[in-house]
Order: sequence, then C-alpha cells, then structure tokens
Amino acid sequence: MTTLFFDIGATLADGQVEADGSWLLRPRPRVLQVLDAFAGEPKGIISNPGTEQDAVAHITQALHEAFPDRFTDDRLIHFGPKTSRAIFDDAVASSGGTAGDCVFVGEDHDERAFARTAGMRVAPHPVFTRAAIESRPVFWTRIDVPEGGSLGLLESVAGGTEVVPVHVASPRLVLAMATAVGVETLQQAGFTTDVRGQVEDTAAFLIRDDRSVPVPEAFSGASDESRTAAERAMRAAAAFCFASGELTGYPRQISSLGPAPGGVYVAAPTGVPIEEVHTQGAKPGHTERLLPDPALLSRPGETQAEGFAPALPAGFDGTGNGLPSPETLAAVRATVTPEVLRTHVARISGVEPLVPGDPLKVRSRDAGHADNGLVVDALVRHFEDLGLAVRRHAFRWRGRQLFNVEAEHRVEGADSAVLITGHLDSTAQSGHFVDANGDPRPYDPQADPAPGADDDGSGTAAVMAAAECLHALVAEGRAPTRHVRFVLFNAEEQALVGSKRYARAAAAADDRIAGVFQMDMIAGLQDGSPPAVEIHAGSSVPGPVAAASDALGDLVARTVPAITSGFEIQQLTGPGDPALGRSDHASFHERGWAAIAVSENLFGPDGGPATGTRQYHTPGDTLLDEDHDTRYAATIACSVTATALTFAGL
Repeated sequence: MTTLFFDIGATLADGQVEADGSWLLRPRPRVLQVLDAFAGEPKGIISNPGTEQDAVAHITQALHEAFPDRFTDDRLIHFGPKTSRAIFDDAVASSGGTAGDCVFVGEDHDERAFARTAGMRVAPHPVFTRAAIESRPVFWTRIDVPEGGSLGLLESVAGGTEVVPVHVASPRLVLAMATAVGVETLQQAGFTTDVRGQVEDTAAFLIRDDRSVPVPEAFSGASDESRTAAERAMRAAAAFCFASGELTGYPRQISSLGPAPGGVYVAAPTGVPIEEVHTQGAKPGHTERLLPDPALLSRPGETQAEGFAPALPAGFDGTGNGLPSPETLAAVRATVTPEVLRTHVARISGVEPLVPGDPLKVRSRDAGHADNGLVVDALVRHFEDLGLAVRRHAFRWRGRQLFNVEAEHRVEGADSAVLITGHLDSTAQSGHFVDANGDPRPYDPQADPAPGADDDGSGTAAVMAAAECLHALVAEGRAPTRHVRFVLFNAEEQALVGSKRYARAAAAADDRIAGVFQMDMIAGLQDGSPPAVEIHAGSSVPGPVAAASDALGDLVARTVPAITSGFEIQQLTGPGDPALGRSDHASFHERGWAAIAVSENLFGPDGGPATGTRQYHTPGDTLLDEDHDTRYAATIACSVTATALTFAGL
C-alpha cells in the first residue's frame, strides 16, 4: 500500500497567521476531492510551520479543522525544516514501508528534489497524486485554444482530468502541467497541445527580454502576423540563450518551454537562481514566477470588475467630476506628508532605528536576509497600534518562511474591499560588490546591504501613511462603505512571489475586491527633472479587468491636480504598457480584478528618458540619495490615498 505525504502551505491549503498566533488554513481548489478519492490510503504531512512559539500546536489544530478526519495517524505527521532529505527519511521510516512505497506531494520544487533524493515518488500538485502512485510523469504543456473555443471550455475540461494551468498568456494560449492522460483528454476536446519536458523538480518562470529584436529583412514583405510571430520567436530565443548562458555553472540547466509574452517560458531546476538573471537594460519585474492553480482560468474578479466599473464615481463628491471631497483631501494632506514618509522610510531602510528606543537598525529587507522578518514584525505592530485587524499571510521561498502583511478596517455590510498596497522587500542585486582582495563578487542577499529606500521603501511608507490617514478619519467619526485593506507584499523582487500567493489565496477564498492601488517606487526624481507620475493600468487579461483598471487610473489622474499643480501625468494602458505584468498589481489582473500600479517616471514612456532613481537595485538606494525626494513622493502618495479612500466611500 502507498503512503501519501502532503505539504500543507500552498499545496493543501493557503495559510494565514492571526493576531493571536493561531493559523487559519483554507483548502486549495480540488484538494478535498483528491483527499477523499484516496480515503483508504494512509496519509501524512511533511511541512514546516516555522519557529514561532507554539507553531506546531497551532498548525496541527488548523490542519484538523480544515481537513477533519483526513489525517488521523499522528505517526505520519512530520513538522520541521525541509532543507535536506532528513525529514523525508523520517517520514519513510514512519510509514513502515520502503521509500518507493511513499509519495510526497508538494508545490515547492526544491522540496520535491529532497524527497526524490530520499527515494520517494513525487507530485507537483495534488491533482497528480494518482500519477505519482502509478509512476506516470507530469509534463509542461502548452495548450492552444482553437477558434470558437474559450478559456471557460478549457477550464471545464481541465477541471475533470490531470491538468493544472500555470499561466494564461492570451485567450488562445495557456501553459499548464499535464500527464499523458490529461493531454489525451484535452486533444479529444479539440485543444492542440505541445508537450515539453517533464516537471519533476523544476518550476516555471516567464523571463521577459527588454532588448530590441531586429526582424530579418526577409520578413519586410511578410504579413503583420508573420512578422509578429518571427519577432516573438526571436525574442524567446534571445532571452533563453542569455539566461542559460548566465547559469552555465550549475549542475543542471534551465529548459525552454517556448515563447511567452515579451520573452520566454523556462523550467528552472532546483537550486538554479533564475530570479538573479538580469539582461542588460532589464526593466523592473522582468521575471515572473508561475504558480499552478486549477482555478486560474476562472478569473473570479472579472464579474466584480464588470459590476464595479460603471459605479466608479460613486462615493466621490457628487458633482460628477470624480474628485475626492474637500474634507478627504484635507485629511490626506494633513497625514500623508513628506515628514511622515521620511520617518517611515528612515526606519525601514536603516537610517534610523527600526523601533524607536531600540538601537537596532536594519541592513536589508531582502527576502533572504534575517532583517526581513524584523521589518515584518515592526509593520505588524504599527498596523495593530492603528486598531486594524492584522494578519500575516504565510508562504515559503527558497526554504525560508516569509509573510505578506495585511491590515484591514472592516465595514459591516460592505460588498467588497479596496486595497492600498506596496512591497516590503528590497534587493541590491545590481550593486557592485568586491571581496577582501578587491575583486568583484556576486551580491550576497544574506549579508549585503539593500536599503531599498525608493524600491519599495517609499511605497511601503505611503501605505503606512494611508493607514494613519484612515485612522484619523475614523477618529473624526467618518466611515468608509467598503472594507479598506492595507497589504504589503514580500518577495516581490523574487518574481512577484508574495503577491502571486496572496492573489491566488484571495481568489480561492472568493474574496471580493473592488480595486487595487499599488505604489511601487514613488520617491525617485533626478535633480532638475520635471515631476511626473506614471499610472499603469495595462493588463494582458482582456475584457472587464482592462476597462475597470483604466477607470481606476482615470480617477488617480483626476486627483493629482487637486493635490498639486505642475505634475506631468502619464497614463499607460493596453498591451503597450511597459509595466504590464511587472509589478504586484499584475497578480490581481491575473485573477480578473481591477488594479493599477503608480510609480515615479520609471520606464520613460514614449521613448523619453526615465527621471526616476539612478540607484535602482543598488546599495545606493538610500534616503540620503540625491534622487530621493520625499516631497515628490508625498504628492504621489496623497493622490493615490485620496483616490483609494474616496473609492472606498469616504
């Protein structure tokens, strides 16, 4: 008899830590059906709840509450680090059988590699549990939707077989995991499939290449469709060749999964740091982690976006001009100030102690640095002091326990939530570092400084100030009509991992999100440059999400002149938006929700020069940098905060 072992986080359930330290687990799509299909098989857990006090007791209680009567043999429950084969060997021993009689089901490809080393069979998703039992491989598969077909039809077919989508490139192309059984079912339903390599212990990424691609002269007389296809293929080849060339020193190599929007899909083996590969001139967000999700095709936010878009002006000042009320503008100006932003940035970037009265100054917020967790703790305390309901959304990355921070003001009877967001982590990946001999060396995320004052200390500070503004408004007796949620994502610099996990969990929980206002780098302004703000609404997802995101962008654009004069407003939308898919707002577009990203002049749209920080991803991105302008940041933060709070009904 086969013994099945499952990871909890992201594989069985999405997890969050409540204020009292208890865990709440919500089962992932199709998981309960899989568990019940194997009711007669012994089932256990191999998971790491972290090192917090009473973590094991909390996660055990949450496990049994979320999956009653599914994991009844305590001998098969194993908690601890999964950074070696040790815990997997222990699990095999507890089964009373051999390693070949055990299956580990886990989303994390590094953990699957350790399980395979221990002799276990593995599955990258619960949907493939039977395939693992029967030693059938799972493949990366490109699915072409035929004319007359639809993503809805694909979802209905995939949901009944061994297929799990990981990325929707367009209404005609989806990247997925599938077994031979799943591929055959898709083909019988009229879908064309292109089977690539086996999944095993690899993970999928989208690598964008921002370099120009000259199309050969032979295509000068070709149709636009042929030229586009040629450019797509050439860009994919260039991106793959560059990435594979940068990673030649590793025992195993990445493999191409074919052209993707703006670049190439790749499968990266365990231990290969694909997130650290940067082409020359790479724009922010050029690498995107792709997560398996049976519900990816459903896009629950589309219905909400379709309903909310016509009602966008509702809650504004009633004149029909879409502006915040004078009272809201006054409250925002009083609380979201340059001085407030400077104070917050100083603490989270290491200029001042992280906590007043404590001498500790952070060195980095990189997801791989120990200070990241300290900053999370400080953010949680700050939001709790404002009387907000605070949760930590847990996920693992490269063997580390990380958290997104969510703080919410809930409104009884509200139909939806408005999110004001940024990302709390940083990186100095593009910095110049030398060893003791003065020779160049790679960036060390566990030790090197990564202050990230602009990226995205400025956005994080703006979210904190927005929460303080809401606190002041509520204290005056005013109340929003929608929930207001302040969310700071972790591991954005690691291919949007934190927001991807958050949005995926929100979709599974049937969350209702009216709109997302993301601030990512808002303080960079080169001396002498005219102040400009970029409002990014472009989405690769067509339909209601695009229209609703444009409408959110319009509201911010109208608000900026009410805050200040002389600002150039650059509204960027459609498939030509240079930030399409590149910041945390894209994780919400992927689920159909309206979302925008607001930034400094970062991408230099319309061919003009970017006037944002010149210290992007370097140790020089500090509060004291000549390009860091808190007055400029405050104008952008005020504009976004006033719009978002008004949209929430204030």
